[in-house]
Amino acid sequence: MLLYAADSFALIFLSMLIDSHCHLDRLDLEPFDGKLDGALTHAREQGVKHMLCVCITLDRFKDVLTIAEQNDDISCSVGVHPLYDGVKDTNVDALVENSKHDKVVAIGETGLDYFYNKEPENHQLQQESFRKHIQAANQVNLPIIVHTRDAREDTIQILKEENAQKCGGVLHCFTESLEMAEAAMELGFYISFSGIVTFRNAEELREVCRRVPLDRILIETDSPYLAPVPHRGKSNQPAFVKEVGQFVADLHGMTYQELCEITAQNYQRLFSKSDV
Repeated sequence: MLLYAADSFALIFLSMLIDSHCHLDRLDLEPFDGKLDGALTHAREQGVKHMLCVCITLDRFKDVLTIAEQNDDISCSVGVHPLYDGVKDTNVDALVENSKHDKVVAIGETGLDYFYNKEPENHQLQQESFRKHIQAANQVNLPIIVHTRDAREDTIQILKEENAQKCGGVLHCFTESLEMAEAAMELGFYISFSGIVTFRNAEELREVCRRVPLDRILIETDSPYLAPVPHRGKSNQPAFVKEVGQFVADLHGMTYQELCEITAQNYQRLFSKSDV
């Protein structure tokens, strides 16, 4: 899409830039005088056209939903992150019921994270919660948002056993191997890259990104976490998805505008309930 600036008559390209994974209820709002609207305005000024606000605990779901309800360019999800205590209380019926709202376009963030907790009992709780999320997603025909770290085999195995190819979904903030990405894509899943791909020590991940087909790529911030270079060390925000998009475009040898359009189409195809 093209727009002529009224003052300078300069030609400006407006790209369909989407932050496919952010936690707007957890942003550091100090740079914006404590106001979420300030962070959202800044993102929009940087070209962000839509944001998916991802839920990680059911006790904060109402906050997430309220943000989405108050903004036409924000959708949300419902789910319990595998590292939160609420994982032991995951309930299929609650996920299904909360997903009925028009603004809820996905189930999750769910999945497996064995990096921080090595206890088998905890892994079992995570697995049970993960399965319940997939079951709920299949019931309501919504995609799942999957967090996975140091749990490659179990993640893919559970996706297969629970027939996750029916609902589809995304492996978000991907940091794992090409083999895992390929296994997920065989199930119809997308692979989302965050600011981590810009980090100096992430060459292996960059090679994975280069080899993931363009029609399976999403981009995200995972804000307020993992700010991309040159903002690394700062609190992340949706506006910084622009840097992720430019970096991924360079890896694929294409223009920023092309990458934005492709990832926007991928987003719309996966999160078809989202009003973009």
